[in-house]
Amino acid sequence: MTQIAVIGGGIGGLSAAHELAERKFDVTVFEANERLGGKARSIPVEKQGALHGEHGFRFFPAFYRHVVDTMSKIPYGDGTVADNLVETETTMIAGTEGPIRIAETSNPDSIRAWLDAFRPAFSEDIPARDVQFVLERLLYLLTACDDRREGELDDVSWWEFLDAENRSPELRRSLTHATQSLVALRPQVGSARTIGTIYLQLLFGQLDPTTPVERILTGPTSTAWIDPWVQYLEALGVEFETGTPVRRLDCDGGRVTSATLSTGESVEADEFVLAVPVEVAPEFVTPELGRQAPELARIERLETAWMNGIQFFLAEDVGLTRGHQVYADAPWALTSISQRQFWSEYDFETHSPDDVAGVLSVIASDWNTPGILYDRPARDCTREEIAREIWAQLKTHLNANETRLTDDVLVDWFLDPSIVETDDGVENRSPLLINTVGSLRNRPSADPGIENLTLASDYVHTNSDLASMESANEAGRRAANAILGRRHSSPSRARVWELDEPAVFDPFKRQDRFRYRLGLPHPGEVTQSARSLTRRLASIV
Repeated sequence: MTQIAVIGGGIGGLSAAHELAERKFDVTVFEANERLGGKARSIPVEKQGALHGEHGFRFFPAFYRHVVDTMSKIPYGDGTVADNLVETETTMIAGTEGPIRIAETSNPDSIRAWLDAFRPAFSEDIPARDVQFVLERLLYLLTACDDRREGELDDVSWWEFLDAENRSPELRRSLTHATQSLVALRPQVGSARTIGTIYLQLLFGQLDPTTPVERILTGPTSTAWIDPWVQYLEALGVEFETGTPVRRLDCDGGRVTSATLSTGESVEADEFVLAVPVEVAPEFVTPELGRQAPELARIERLETAWMNGIQFFLAEDVGLTRGHQVYADAPWALTSISQRQFWSEYDFETHSPDDVAGVLSVIASDWNTPGILYDRPARDCTREEIAREIWAQLKTHLNANETRLTDDVLVDWFLDPSIVETDDGVENRSPLLINTVGSLRNRPSADPGIENLTLASDYVHTNSDLASMESANEAGRRAANAILGRRHSSPSRARVWELDEPAVFDPFKRQDRFRYRLGLPHPGEVTQSARSLTRRLASIV
């Protein structure tokens, strides 16, 4: 039996182990932490009974195909873990001035709803000329061939592609909170290729009546997903070595011979799957591996940012909306979900203290901008100050027109333990990969050209190319398929889905492929403003 050593027990590593174990491989997963699931895992809160904290809340938009398919294979009660996904209904967009806006996240059921779905970031304030321009830019993307997207649009920021500097303040504001709140992307630095593609996928999901627009879990992540997954993999024969860091890969002649644990013990296997986070991966790329597979050496060029969560435990279940809350004017780019209303499969009364009746889970995406309470960025604050600052920003938004959140409902808070205090503020021991302009060329494939090494993490080049559970799961499947191809031991392969775009645009993409190969611009290039074009020409000269 072929022995597989998976280094890293996050979503990518567990996904690779899943596909390989179902095909009768002998799999052992080595995880540095005591708990499996990586950034997706729940974290017990000791002083709050059996309640859990999170690195950040989980959500599953319609284009998440791989991870939901995996969930549908994990037994849970009389069904599967996929049954623990429930659809959201609305998104709240709150500012510090003006009324709170509520946008439907369910599928459109009227002409008005369909038209509203096309408005960028659900905003009614964006001038009509800017809405038209954005729609033209989206049409540009839909008719651009893959070669142009990778060869040109990956080298242009989403901000520049939408000519944001020359557009209305309302559009710039909308672009910022729309991307930062939904995915780990910043419009000023993220490529037009990646952000535009994901924006379209989110839009298509809202317009497809056959697929839920967005779903979240019916309980804490580990309870509703990770723990049942681990139990299923153990039933398949997968062995887990938690609290067991791997320090290095040992190589000889362009192949991996063993992995050395922190204890000094050497682990041998036929195949090695490297499924560690992007900030850790370069430590495993020896000079020999870098020469053999140059794409491995480029991993260190990928960038990370801070995007971490905090849970506020409340004396009342402050429901807000049945879906996301986006705080449009929050300097720390906050989003939240009021969790308990969705936790139908979780015995909240049994697992929570008597004085806790609700959980507001918040993610902060900007750690570099000064806040409103201490006038310092989050990275320069203590953990206590971070909690107080986020709570203050929430109240400023939610109480702008009527009182929705008060200090007397706050029982306690739990900040991601990856945020560790130092003498100068805090450091983040679990940063998140971000897509930057031109980063596609630094994203390795799952099969980088080493005889018995594959990669399974969200920095691998996947169809979505997004730091997400979906990308990590797809990478795990690609790693498993590479091993299956080498071992010729199973005729079946793990399924990998392409991102769906309407077939009506295919003829235009074929035409653009011909134009791109001739060195001709896309016809939609003329919709860029004269000022933007002048700036580009000036930079060339």
